[in-house]
Amino acid sequence: MKKLFAIVAVMGALTFGSTQLAQAQDAPAAEQTEQVASAADAASPAVAEVEGGIHKELKTKFIEGTASFMSLVAIALVIGLAFCIERIIYLSLAEINTKKFMAAIEVALEKGDVEAAKDIARNTRGPIASIYYQGLMRIDQGIDVVEKSVVSYGGVQAGYLEKGCSWITLFIAMSPSLGFMGTVIGMVQAFDKIQQVGDISPTVVAGGMKVALITTIFGLIAALVLQVFYNYILSKIEALTSEMEDSSITLLDMVIKYDLKYKK
Repeated sequence: MKKLFAIVAVMGALTFGSTQLAQAQDAPAAEQTEQVASAADAASPAVAEVEGGIHKELKTKFIEGTASFMSLVAIALVIGLAFCIERIIYLSLAEINTKKFMAAIEVALEKGDVEAAKDIARNTRGPIASIYYQGLMRIDQGIDVVEKSVVSYGGVQAGYLEKGCSWITLFIAMSPSLGFMGTVIGMVQAFDKIQQVGDISPTVVAGGMKVALITTIFGLIAALVLQVFYNYILSKIEALTSEMEDSSITLLDMVIKYDLKYKK
């Protein structure tokens, strides 16, 4: 992104310089040289400003926080984000058009075609379709068996939805803990320098204090980022769980209607 902004700034400056040169074709060569120089001077601050942006500042602070502690925080953030992305992809694939799916199952059961209903459930992805398939597999065994099957398999699917979330919470807790560990060690280093020098001047203490504060800041930032993703994942899990419960009740109603119509 930094390189992109730098290229855009340079191209804009060059375009501006070309326009000025085109307008000054009849001017003396000295004026043209002056305009090109002014265009280059205008481009220089823009490029310098881009190069000294947030990205460079973050890299500088990362290095100043010492690689030993900052690398641990970065590794915790990267692994935590990997688990978050995996969960988001899994939950997104688990979402289906529930109303359309249940309508297709209901039409098949109204016709008495249980096999067609099974095929629809088997060929549809997601936990709701899996629950429906397990219930339809036992439709001939009575409503009580279907209900137990739906409840049991619903618990299994809920466990699949929450799989890996414990690892995300682990890295949310680890990130600030690693930062605090760097803080404590940085304070110890500061006191060691005070002991060696025998003076409590700001210059002596500044190095260790800086390491302590930087590691804490990065650890808290990593935890906050992971916490945002984790809350988003929890909201998707809650939404899917509610859909599973509602659709399970609808399935039981469909099975009751099927029994009343075809098992008299």
